[in-house]
Amino acid sequence: QVQLAESGGGLVQPGGSLRLSCAASGRFFSINVMQWYRQAPGKQRELVASVTSGGTTFAVDSVKGRFLISRDSNTAYLQMNSLKPEDTGVYYCFAAARLQESTFLVHDYWGQGTQVTVSS
Repeated sequence: QVQLAESGGGLVQPGGSLRLSCAASGRFFSINVMQWYRQAPGKQRELVASVTSGGTTFAVDSVKGRFLISRDSNTAYLQMNSLKPEDTGVYYCFAAARLQESTFLVHDYWGQGTQVTVSS
């Protein structure tokens, strides 16, 4: 099983920065991809950014040039700059993990979420 521990959320003024962290622990062979999602009040959860085990990254258009996802082994980071009120929401970490070397079966795991509020 995989546990995801998120940290780094908080209250920040528009234009400010925050850095989210997501550390994976537990018994697994490898983590294929780590992603950040967010859910604003009254809206569906949406993908924000993604990073593979090989370092390939992706970010949605609304955060390109402002957010940067990175990964160090089994910890993913989301550096968020030039934050806007519309970035407010609960940010969730997601990981797709292979639990055993003997199988390519991948299991999905979610963190508990961390609140990001952008307001003056």
